[in-house]
Amino acid sequence: MKEEAAPKKAAPVEEKAAPATAKKEAAPKKAAPVEEKAAPAAAKKEAAPKKAAPVEKKAAPATAKKEAAPKKAAPVEEKAAPAAAKKEAAPKKAAPVEEKAAPAAEAPAPVKVMTHQPRRSVAFIGSECYPFVKTGGLGDVMYALPRELVRLNCDVRVILPRYACIPKEYQDKMVYRGEFYMDLGRTGRNYYVGIMEYIHDGVVYDFIDNQEFFSTGNPYINLVDDIPKYCFFSKAALAALNYMNWIPDIVHCHDWQAALVPVFLKTLFQSSPVGKAKSILTIHNLRFQGIYNIPTIQYWTGLPDSVFVMGALKQGYEDANMLKGGLAYADRITTVSGTYAQEIQTKEYGEGLENHLWYHSQKLRGIVNGIDYGMWNPETNPALVENYGLGNVLDHKMANKLALQKELGLEEDEGKFVIGLISRLTNQKGLDLVSAVIPQVMDGNTQVVILGTGDREFEDTFRYYEGAYKGQFAACIQYDESRAHRIYAGADALLVPSRFEPCGLTQLNAMHYGTLPIVRETGGLKDTVEPYNDFTGSGNGFTFDRYESGLLLDAINRAKTLYFTNRYHWDEVVQRDMDKDVSWENSAKQYKELYLELTQW
Repeated sequence: MKEEAAPKKAAPVEEKAAPATAKKEAAPKKAAPVEEKAAPAAAKKEAAPKKAAPVEKKAAPATAKKEAAPKKAAPVEEKAAPAAAKKEAAPKKAAPVEEKAAPAAEAPAPVKVMTHQPRRSVAFIGSECYPFVKTGGLGDVMYALPRELVRLNCDVRVILPRYACIPKEYQDKMVYRGEFYMDLGRTGRNYYVGIMEYIHDGVVYDFIDNQEFFSTGNPYINLVDDIPKYCFFSKAALAALNYMNWIPDIVHCHDWQAALVPVFLKTLFQSSPVGKAKSILTIHNLRFQGIYNIPTIQYWTGLPDSVFVMGALKQGYEDANMLKGGLAYADRITTVSGTYAQEIQTKEYGEGLENHLWYHSQKLRGIVNGIDYGMWNPETNPALVENYGLGNVLDHKMANKLALQKELGLEEDEGKFVIGLISRLTNQKGLDLVSAVIPQVMDGNTQVVILGTGDREFEDTFRYYEGAYKGQFAACIQYDESRAHRIYAGADALLVPSRFEPCGLTQLNAMHYGTLPIVRETGGLKDTVEPYNDFTGSGNGFTFDRYESGLLLDAINRAKTLYFTNRYHWDEVVQRDMDKDVSWENSAKQYKELYLELTQW
């Protein structure tokens, strides 16, 4: 299992990983001995390096079908230093074959670095990242936050799976950086790990290549397939850092797909070079946790028995929860807003982990996400009919409203109050409240535009309303990024009535486009939208607290009243929202402070 170690030294080093786990939360005193026992159980664990070598040799034939030079690479798994030397050789032979791709790699764009900031190296490990693969907000964070951290004098690498669905334009620009073989859990096999690299805007993207795990078209399929895939990815990401001899100060991993990274780091990798890194685990959505039965997780990870206890991975009588284990072993836990950090310690929002999170609350922080001003900028956005900024929003926003009405077949009338909703059409997003109040909202002065796909019941409900209120209600059951930009620019208000919302980005986009948010006071919505005060004129949106349709209707009516009866104050709030800094810069500074707090030297 020594593949984790850098080809030069890590192999032997990892032998000592087992006892080192003793430092972790769960029963420190017992952990060390338990991990000793785990070694034999894993068939090639840390104990008895001499036995491990023959085991690795048996595994070699299994890998023989692999790429070029597996026979040399397999011994790399041996715990002996000489094996490491062979490992180095293989990539060197393979590299020339791929070298042709090198010229295609993008040179790093010039980045303004704030050199007065202390320098730290950070490895981001996660399952998706725009523009390579994105299914939700995690992809935006993995793209935007590293780029901003580079400006704060961080050396950043982003480690991702090399999915087959990554567009060819990026696949063609990847440069081969090496390969090695890695044992995995109790499978008795060695698995190929290739490293392909792409550099852009000062950020290095390293893609973990293995066709056996990443050949499907989508990143997420089902737990039966995803559990082995992300067990492999978590271990291979750390092994790749050792292989490249790029040892970060911080390993920053995201959601359940990378939650085993802190567990591997403090157990099997603790005595390898990467073992000295501190770990941070960010929760983007607590609902998804990676829960499967203990024997399966043990089989695919080879982790010692000491981690399968109630204080770590164990959940219930027979399940292992990958996210729960990561939360226990990470040095710090972050989530995407301060309010959500508090909410997830309660039964209502804790998704069964509220007690576990309360126990680890001393290392839990909430940091609100930002938006990428390069992607979301009404002054330069090519999707808009007229661009505008803070200084001329009142002159040009109306043209975008009329263009949106025309595009969607709505009555073209700048006097109408246009409400937008851009969302996944799921129960989490408060759409049952929306469908309940539509008849009262459609009063002849209001138009509603919906954009998104999701649950059939909501898609059908909104299609019905489109037919019932022709020319006043548009249901765009699709995902269209350009149209989303035009809705942000053309709508007067944006609806985000979520049941729960860890952070939320749509309300931030709306504010930056001069569109006032109407939100429920939960998670990041509460942290970013201050309710408008009729008496003082303060605030930047309209809010309601309890999850009730009547309160949503009241918030909409308050927004409409201000719009129709006091346009001067409405326009003031529009300009205040556009002036508000919702960029990634503030968030990145808070993450940098957290990195420095963890690595004081």
